[in-house]
Amino acid sequence: MITLDDFKKLEIRIGKVVLAEKVPEADKLLRLMIDFGPETRQIISGIALSYPDPSVLVGKLLPVLTNLEPRTIRGLESQGMVLAASLPDTSAGGEAGPIILQPEREVPAGSEVK
Repeated sequence: MITLDDFKKLEIRIGKVVLAEKVPEADKLLRLMIDFGPETRQIISGIALSYPDPSVLVGKLLPVLTNLEPRTIRGLESQGMVLAASLPDTSAGGEAGPIILQPEREVPAGSEVK
């Protein structure tokens, strides 16, 4: 359990994917460039198995944890974390893996999730 004050420390913003490509020699990783309005950030995300054609993500709005300390993954700096739902059960015939979350309707890039 975390406190409400702990939760308030998280900065989650909606960003628009402007570029999505596979990370060379990494089966699960995609390199995303995400526009947050005043800035664009590079995010390295482990969603490649769920999105074998990364170009389908371009133009999508995604929630991203933006105040996470940057981390270097496969030599690339990741400046946040995409929020996704996990699908561990493949019994329904689908593939396991993360599925991105999206707003129900269009919101401006950089909008804060509360």
